Amino acid sequence: MTREQIFEFFRLLEELNPEPETELKFGNVYQLLVAVVLSAQATDAGVNKATRSLFEEVKTPQQMVALGEDGLKQHIKTIGLFNSKAKNVIALSEQLIANYSSEVPQNRDELVKLPGVGRKTANVVMNCAFGEETFAVDTHVFRVGNRTGLAKGKTPEQVEAKLEKRVPSPFRRHAHHWLILLGRYTCKARKPECWRCPVVDLCSFKKKVLENPKKAKVAAG
Repeated sequence: MTREQIFEFFRLLEELNPEPETELKFGNVYQLLVAVVLSAQATDAGVNKATRSLFEEVKTPQQMVALGEDGLKQHIKTIGLFNSKAKNVIALSEQLIANYSSEVPQNRDELVKLPGVGRKTANVVMNCAFGEETFAVDTHVFRVGNRTGLAKGKTPEQVEAKLEKRVPSPFRRHAHHWLILLGRYTCKARKPECWRCPVVDLCSFKKKVLENPKKAKVAAG
């Protein structure tokens, strides 16, 4: 994409959704961190279902440590990899208490030191909690970046670097949310719904599906 096309790409997404937000439910920054750690290889809807009762009971690292690993597992056992995630959440909670006065650090280098927190998780927390202009590359962002031609890369790190370089300043804070939502609901992995995509004319994907298969089937019948 050209610089002008990239600007128009995000302008159109902003026009439809001026203030996009994460679909994870949380009450404070600590709960956001926990939710993002739990969301690895899981859906936001699945995480929200599991954390609904958890976050009523646990709002601080101290309360999480008091709940304990076995207690946490009872809340999150419907989420994939819940055993290792429970271990990490308890460990990161202990580190927050010991090293950060129970506060979630606002620095990426400090965040990634916490158990279960990788670069993507750190970027989400920095963006959603602290308003930093970061680009969290999950499977949706990776797919959309490559498929549209916006930010091609063989690894999430490469896609992130391209986004960092190419996304214009007016759109940087919300860019990764728009891309996640586009990938989750429109630019789907198996069957992209190009016929209803707001940026289809700017996309370089060669195998666009420009007609709704369901409508075509009805018409044929």
